[in-house]
Amino acid sequence: MPTVDATLPRPDATGRYGCYGGRFVPETLMQTLVDLEAEYKKVSADPAFHRELDFLLSDYAGRPTPLWRARRFEESLGGRFQVWLKREDLLHTGAHKINNTLGQALLARRLGKKRIIAETGAGQHGVATATACALLGLGCIVYMGAEDMERQQLNVFRMRLLGAEVRKVTSGSCTLKDATNEALRDWLANCDDTHYIIGSVVGPHPFPMMVRDFQSVIGREAREQILKAEGRLPDHLVACVGGGSNSIGLFHPFYEDADVEFWGVEAEGSGMATGLHAATITAGEVGVFQGSMSYVLQTNDGQITPAHSISAGLDYPGTGPEHSFYADSGRAHYLPVTDELALQALRQMSETEGIIPALETAHAIAQVIRMAPEVKDDAILLVCFSGRGDKDVFSLQKHIQFEE
Repeated sequence: MPTVDATLPRPDATGRYGCYGGRFVPETLMQTLVDLEAEYKKVSADPAFHRELDFLLSDYAGRPTPLWRARRFEESLGGRFQVWLKREDLLHTGAHKINNTLGQALLARRLGKKRIIAETGAGQHGVATATACALLGLGCIVYMGAEDMERQQLNVFRMRLLGAEVRKVTSGSCTLKDATNEALRDWLANCDDTHYIIGSVVGPHPFPMMVRDFQSVIGREAREQILKAEGRLPDHLVACVGGGSNSIGLFHPFYEDADVEFWGVEAEGSGMATGLHAATITAGEVGVFQGSMSYVLQTNDGQITPAHSISAGLDYPGTGPEHSFYADSGRAHYLPVTDELALQALRQMSETEGIIPALETAHAIAQVIRMAPEVKDDAILLVCFSGRGDKDVFSLQKHIQFEE
């Protein structure tokens, strides 16, 4: 396992977290990325940009999101500790993705790019991108795997209602990895007039840093809210990890709080022994994938291994470079959860709190359930409730049966 400096909270000048990250792209894209980084640095220091983004996040998207104490869910686990939910599911479009798409769409407008492309798996990033583009008058094309389009029919229809073109991807496993490949090909051919809104903390620098910064509003709000409610920081932060934007958004503002433990929850799919999983950090190796170096699922000769999860948003064979860095430095723990446990957690949360989580979020809930016997009395667990489960109804109907 690579040696890293555990005190490093941000990427270096080359976009690396230790050995992870960087820019592994064709020469055609290199200047586009350099220009993007330069413009991002400008807007990061521009009060006018932040005022406009803050206005959209509050008056349009619905921030701040509430921090909800799940008391009946706590009771179902024995009632010895507290569970707080950071309710990103209550944002406009139903998930945390809008935090990033509004920021990147404003940035694209600054760059004079009027054509936007994106990739999506669970559909939430596609919907959030289409939403931001409709709001700002930008053209929008979303690449989506054929299998994910079948699993997420509701979100496909929503994107089209919002004026986006949804392009079906039929190569490879027909899931998020393949949609990302097609989006990258499009960007390579059209980078002069096109901005690619990457949906997670993956891809070449500066995307992992930019997306992390836009999503860190989750952790900043949660920190302020839990201090106001309980007068102290949480003992544990729990969030699902595919590419990893919601989890980094929660974790990063707590990075220097050594007593706060981070738990990233990957998709174990049908089980590690079956090979049908998306547990990239748990079972992956260091490699270069879709523009950066991180942990990836790959064969001995470096070929990418197909990932599997009931959750379209976690069905991805890579993860963000900052997550890879956190794993090696020991700052965060990464554990896998099976499809079966995620489904059980989804029902338990729904039946005790009246809140149906997205399948991605259900993986984090399952980890809380699994941790329950070991958690100390009066501990505070804070969970990123990254999205709502409406989008997963068609998938859930195939796995959950009710008696008539």
